Amino acid sequence: MAALLDARAARRRFVAVNFLFWFPTGLYIPVQVLLLADRGVSVATIAALFAVHSLTAAGLELPTGGLSDVIGRRAVLAASGVLSVVALAMTALATATWVFALAMVLKGAGRALNSGPAEAWYVDTVHADLGPDADLRDGLARGSAASSVALALGTILGGLVPWLLGLGPDLGASLQRATGGVVPPLSVPLLAGAACSVLYVVHVLIALPEPARPSVGLRAVLADVPRTARAGVRLATRDVMVRRIMLTMAAAGSALGVVELLTPSRAADATGAASSGAVLYAGLACAGFTATALGNRLSPWTARVARSGERAILVAELIVLLGLAVLCATAATRTVGPAVAGYILVYIGLGLASPCLNDFLHRRTDSSGRATALSVQSLALQLVGALSGLVAGVLPGGPAAWLPGVVGVSAGALLWLRTRETPKAPPATEAPATDARDAVETPR
Repeated sequence: MAALLDARAARRRFVAVNFLFWFPTGLYIPVQVLLLADRGVSVATIAALFAVHSLTAAGLELPTGGLSDVIGRRAVLAASGVLSVVALAMTALATATWVFALAMVLKGAGRALNSGPAEAWYVDTVHADLGPDADLRDGLARGSAASSVALALGTILGGLVPWLLGLGPDLGASLQRATGGVVPPLSVPLLAGAACSVLYVVHVLIALPEPARPSVGLRAVLADVPRTARAGVRLATRDVMVRRIMLTMAAAGSALGVVELLTPSRAADATGAASSGAVLYAGLACAGFTATALGNRLSPWTARVARSGERAILVAELIVLLGLAVLCATAATRTVGPAVAGYILVYIGLGLASPCLNDFLHRRTDSSGRATALSVQSLALQLVGALSGLVAGVLPGGPAAWLPGVVGVSAGALLWLRTRETPKAPPATEAPATDARDAVETPR
C-alpha cells in the first residue's frame, strides 16, 4: 500500500486529533458535577448518570473497534466527534434528568467510537511509509502526551472561565440576560467544548486521508463487525505478548480505579472542607495529566536507556507501584506533600508505560484488527478499574482501601520480570508481503 502521507506529517496530524478530542473533556471536568447539582440533580442521580456513561462506553468498546476495522477510521472518528458535539450541547442546556441521561449515553458512545481508530490510522500510515518494522514509540508518545496536555489545559480553563464570569457580576448577568437564563457561567465550558468538537470533526475529515475501501453493505457490516471483535478477543487470549499487554492494562486499571475513587475525599480531608478539597483535587488532576504527558515523552528515551521496551515497561510499573505504596503508607495521616508525590509518581509511571505497550501491540496485529485490539485493551482497563474501585469502596478506610491497586500493579510488574523482547510475529491472518510497504494492506 502506497503511503498517503509521510510518517512525519502523519505524526503531526495524529497529535492534533488527540489534542482536539481530549481538550473538550478537560473543559467540562471541573464543572460537570457542579452544573448538574445546580440544575437540581441529586448526588445519587449524578453517580447513576456517570455509571450510564461508563457502561455505555464499555459495552460499545468491541463493536465500535470492529466497526472501525470494517468501514474505516475516518468515518468512525467523525461520528465520535458529532456525538460529542450533541452530548456537550445537551448537557450545557438541559434541565431534565432524562436529557442528561441521554447526553451521557451519547457521550459514552462517542468515547467508545474514539477508542483506537486514530492510533490505528497513525500506525497504518507509518507502516505504509516506512514499513512494518518502523519505530512507533516516539509518535505514540507524542500522541499520548498531546492528550494529557489537552486535558491539563482544558481542566485549568474549564475551572477558570466560570470563576472569572462569577467575579464580574455584570458580565455574568449580561450572559444570563442574553441567553434568557439558559446559559449560566457553568455551561460556558461545555459549549466551548462543543465548538472545539466541531473543529475536531473538520480536522478528521480533512487531515486523515485513507485509501479507498470497497463499499460494504449493511448486511456485510453486521456480519463482519462481530467476526472482527471475536478475532480481537482470540488474539488477546492466545498470543502470549498480547495477553501480557492486556493484563498490564488491567493492572493500570486497578491503579486508576483506587486513585480516582479515593483522591477526592483524601483532598477534602487534607483541607478540612469539601469546597477547598475540590480546588485541591482540580489542581491534582491537572498535575496528574501533566505528569502523564511527561511520562509519555520520556518513554522512548527510557526504552533506549534500558535497551529494551520490556525493561522500560518494568521500570514504569515499579514507579507506579512506588507511588501507590506512598499513597497507601500516608493514607492514615494528614500530610499532603508525600501523598502528592505519590500521586504524581503513579501518573508518570502510567504515562511511561503506555507508548511501549502500544508499540508491542501494533507489532503483533495487522491493520484488519488493530482498532479491535486497542478496544480490547481499553475494555480491560475500564472493567478492572471499575472492579478495583468497587473493592476499594467496601474495604475499611485508610491504607487498606489502596490495596487493590497495590496488588494489581504488583502482579502487572511480575509479568515483565526475566523476559526478553519478543520479535514481531506476523498475525495469522496476514499474508506474506514481497515489499515492506505491502505488509499492511488496509488502514485501521
